Amino acid sequence: MAKAHTETVTDVHHWSDRLFSIRTTRDPTLRFRNGEFAMMGIMVDGKPLLRAYSMASANYEDFLEFYSIKVPDGPLTSRLQHIKVGDTVLVSKKPTGTLLWDHLRQGKHLYLLSTGTGLAPFLSIIKDPEVYENFEKVVLVHGCRYINELTYENLITHKLRNNEFFGEEVREKLIYYPAVTREAFKNYGRINMLIESGKLMQDIGLPPLSVEDDRFMLCGSPAMLKTLSDMLINLGFQETRKSDFKEFVIERAFVEK
Repeated sequence: MAKAHTETVTDVHHWSDRLFSIRTTRDPTLRFRNGEFAMMGIMVDGKPLLRAYSMASANYEDFLEFYSIKVPDGPLTSRLQHIKVGDTVLVSKKPTGTLLWDHLRQGKHLYLLSTGTGLAPFLSIIKDPEVYENFEKVVLVHGCRYINELTYENLITHKLRNNEFFGEEVREKLIYYPAVTREAFKNYGRINMLIESGKLMQDIGLPPLSVEDDRFMLCGSPAMLKTLSDMLINLGFQETRKSDFKEFVIERAFVEK
């Protein structure tokens, strides 16, 4: 396929019966910004079957990583979940996206609000040293239905804190806040409820939300994006559109039209 690189799978990790991640080689000519997505998939019956996947790997890493849900009857994921090391996938040559931290106007606190596999782009963003240079605190919120869906915790709470280049900034500035909605957990409830009740800010020791200080990036299901976008708008925040940088950004490609 002319507009895609063929990459080799180097690792497959099954987090649960619903979630898995794939690591592949990376063509040295591929360029992307942390937070962007690519079209990724496989050949089926001689034709490329591709879907949008955010890169979970950072733009400076020499591999690509993708995080996916398993959909039993999904055209792509029903096949992709059975992929093995040594198999190949297709990755589009021109990643894109609107989930870019520097498309926000300057602020003090960056809230990364995600549900499910919406965590993926934020895994690349929390590996970006420039993020820590531009915000006093970076708050990663990951909402899931069950505790076993709170993936990548070791990377977030251990590996990044010990990174030889920016681990000190991570220890000082990154706050990880996992939340669960369908079983007992210390942070129980949907993200919008945790914010509206004030519990989230109280738990992490930050002041009530302020249009002047707080910035948001959202990634999750279309329903989650609508709920949190509406909440932020009701609180006085505005979404960035094109070059008019405001207080929150979402991935427009994943929004139901």
